[in-house]
Amino acid sequence: MSEERATAASGQAEAVSLLVDCDTGIDDALALAYLCSLPNVDLVAVSSTPGNVDAEQVARNNLALLELCGRPGVPVAIGARAPLRIPLVTTPETHGPFGIGYAELPEPHGQIQAVDAVELWIEAARSRPGELTALLTAPLTNFALALRAEPMLPELLRGVVIMGGSYFYQGNTTPTAEWNTHVDPDAAAEVFAAFSGLPEERLPVVCALESTERIELRPEHVAALAARAGCEEPELVAPEQTEGRRSRASNELVRHLSDMLRFYFEFHRRNGQGYAAHVHDYFAASVAVGTARYRTRTATVHVETASPKLIGTTVADFRGLWGEPPNARIVVENHPAEAFDELVRSVGGLGRRLDA
Repeated sequence: MSEERATAASGQAEAVSLLVDCDTGIDDALALAYLCSLPNVDLVAVSSTPGNVDAEQVARNNLALLELCGRPGVPVAIGARAPLRIPLVTTPETHGPFGIGYAELPEPHGQIQAVDAVELWIEAARSRPGELTALLTAPLTNFALALRAEPMLPELLRGVVIMGGSYFYQGNTTPTAEWNTHVDPDAAAEVFAAFSGLPEERLPVVCALESTERIELRPEHVAALAARAGCEEPELVAPEQTEGRRSRASNELVRHLSDMLRFYFEFHRRNGQGYAAHVHDYFAASVAVGTARYRTRTATVHVETASPKLIGTTVADFRGLWGEPPNARIVVENHPAEAFDELVRSVGGLGRRLDA
């Protein structure tokens, strides 16, 4: 049965402590900027998983973004360098050779943590049982390794939010598979298996393509974000403009985000999806911090790991036909207009504060 999930109003400030795992990535970058814009969000650690780019580049992106967004002290770590059992495939055509489109972020001053990301996560979860929420917007490699090392992680964490999979919906990598689960299907299978049979409130909230592709960012959202940040001139990103045009926005954060998003718009247009960008990971981030309204249904998720043409395919049994206990709560309803009002308000506000 569907049920309404937590809906924190934008103005509320309940403290949220996050462990973030990402493969930054343009939509990951927007999600990180959003998290940094929320004063009530404590970023305990950001781990870097290979996916959109290799793990070292992901970590550099994370360090640079956190510093750009005024969070220079957040620990950034690397865990796995490749999926559990299959070769790594990256997406320069989707996110650019460095994962951040046309943006050229300042070289970060901070250093990648010497400790492995998996060790960092486990130590944090053990030291703060019941306090930390895991936000997973990358292939699930690092989280699978963490569950191997600490099987009690589902009980130690306050909650888990996953961006990945597709159910009753076309994939975005193969006809049936979403990118994150396709990159490391074995890890995804292990993660869902680890939650099998747990109480419903312990099951991960899964933001799959049918919910995240509804969060379709358009040029008018970039313009509104720039205006909220106090840019001196309108920020116009338009389909008739030359590809690769660089932003000259007066606000540094807006300038870099605009350069990322232009690349993403162009990619989506080349693939017949219009001059827009599906910002999957921003929606997952808003779920993790409680600023999104959404509904979920419990299901038993299977991830295909063997069939060559179906590898990474996720199948959800909502009706209990397999006779197996649920292992996920899949988002089945969300509210895009509210999501973009929140994004513009909060990230635009961050840009304005950073300039001040």
